[in-house]
Amino acid sequence: MPLSHPRRSALSEQVISELRNQITSGEWPVGSRIPTEPELVDQLGVARNTVREAVRALAHNGLLDIRQGSGTYVVATSELAGVMHRRFADADPRHIAELRSTLESSAARLAAERRTERDLKQLDALLVRREEAWESGDAEAFVAADATFHMAVVAASRNDVMTAMYADLGEVLRDWLREDVGKELTPETYMDHARLVDAIRTGDAEAAATEAASYPFQCRPGRPGGQGQPGGIRPGGRPSGPQPGS
Repeated sequence: MPLSHPRRSALSEQVISELRNQITSGEWPVGSRIPTEPELVDQLGVARNTVREAVRALAHNGLLDIRQGSGTYVVATSELAGVMHRRFADADPRHIAELRSTLESSAARLAAERRTERDLKQLDALLVRREEAWESGDAEAFVAADATFHMAVVAASRNDVMTAMYADLGEVLRDWLREDVGKELTPETYMDHARLVDAIRTGDAEAAATEAASYPFQCRPGRPGGQGQPGGIRPGGRPSGPQPGS
């Protein structure tokens, strides 16, 4: 994908646009390492300094994280998402939980009223993927699957503004979930999401809202607001065990 060679500032903007497109399209997902500087020079057909300038600009805007000795990684899908991530990186976990509860409850209520058959098929598929990720024992895969499921619930609200806002908060919420789940999947992080899908399917807006609102506060023991207890039954859940988690 060689680029044209107008004046330097315009060329730099072209490179920034191309790299941003790789991120927003999902070609370079959050958490992935982008190609090295020499690889980008070959791919784009521009000078090393132009590539370096573009990468630094996207790092400044919060989309990329340059890690000396390791590489450059995608940390957000938009400038606003990058700002959100930096702004709330050290926020009180309870406040993040309250934000999640408010947004996801409202979205679930609307989803129960507006969902399409296509939405339901997607939610069913993502629920299965979420459980498979849990069973694999891979905490990061589970975080990704759980976040994708919740994003689909919000998207089913058919509220474009709410969906965009939730997407921009995505990495903040994934960080929160990583901390909640921990490095290893344990019975204490189990939470059944099938009831939420059932409520959305049957159009029970109140049940969907109530179910979604409760999830962020059903944390593992020891976390602010945590209610789960080892070996017990979580609020609204099944007995804890090696089952799908938070």
